[in-house]
Amino acid sequence: MSRVIVVTGVSRHLGSRMARILSRDASIDRVIGVDIVPPRADIGGAEFFRADIRNPVISKVLTSTGADTVVHMGVISTPVQAGGRSTMKEINVIGSMQLLAACQRVESITKLVVKSSSTVYGSGPKDPALFAEDTEPRHPPTSGWAKDSVDVEGYVRAFARRRPDVCLTTLRFANFIGPKANTTMAEYFALPVVPTVLGHDARLQFIYEDDGLEVIRLATVADHPGVFNVAGDDFLMLSQATRQAGKASIPVFEPLMGTVGGWVKRAGLADFTTDQIRYLTYGRGLDTTRLKEQFGFIPRYTTPQAFAEFLRMRELPYSLPKERLESLERNIAHALGSTTKLEDAQQLTGG
Repeated sequence: MSRVIVVTGVSRHLGSRMARILSRDASIDRVIGVDIVPPRADIGGAEFFRADIRNPVISKVLTSTGADTVVHMGVISTPVQAGGRSTMKEINVIGSMQLLAACQRVESITKLVVKSSSTVYGSGPKDPALFAEDTEPRHPPTSGWAKDSVDVEGYVRAFARRRPDVCLTTLRFANFIGPKANTTMAEYFALPVVPTVLGHDARLQFIYEDDGLEVIRLATVADHPGVFNVAGDDFLMLSQATRQAGKASIPVFEPLMGTVGGWVKRAGLADFTTDQIRYLTYGRGLDTTRLKEQFGFIPRYTTPQAFAEFLRMRELPYSLPKERLESLERNIAHALGSTTKLEDAQQLTGG
């Protein structure tokens, strides 16, 4: 039986890489990449179809190609990539809803792989040391990418009830990190000075992009139904990460992090939602036992190794001389002790 796989979100880095990887698999007859704009990177032997998953016409793509598998990577983690928060939400939530409705109608679909996020667990002081896949969040997310992920998973569960014949795999990834992955944490470490929450040192987990894509490939070529946490082993404290990145950090009282985050967000440098601030305060830990037992997969990179490789391969922007960093520190300290002005936000971002 021929295999035809549709990959959404191929105009972005991870989606284009996934399409290219799958196109090299001899067991797959045809790989089709779908997005509203052509991919900027090479997608190998995959074909490109211009289509918007927010439009019901996506069902015609699935029907006309005889697709049996959909790998849904057409979700966006930062508003900068989408051109704004409203567009981001439309693509993530409305797009996923329309895609799942199409998959429900097309009888040839037998497998669905969904790239989700560990942000669905939220972050807070009452969290367990490690979240297992069936752990109920004690501080559910309320904004941004995290809330989108919760909504998308809700639609996925509804799809599973309507199409129990489909092999459905939901992958809850820790923060992707790598040379070209555009994520909220990559944006955070690209800031000239990184704000941290005074009195807290969050535990971070990362998944290196090569490892994450391999998990998606394994879920696509073999049947692994269920929900799986995906993260590199071990943890990295936020203070350790900022030192390794050579970044100056400014400890900020937690009630003022929203103000500082607003400056950064309005400058278009990083997404500082309420849930992102909570993550930088409390962190998050994932139990990946189910992944290792059912996939038989152990990530090549631990969390510390993934971050070290990220720093080695990626030249972070805003690398400033020590004198300039010290000046930025003084500006932020002054801003936090005075009435908030637009100029203060510009000083924070080096603008």
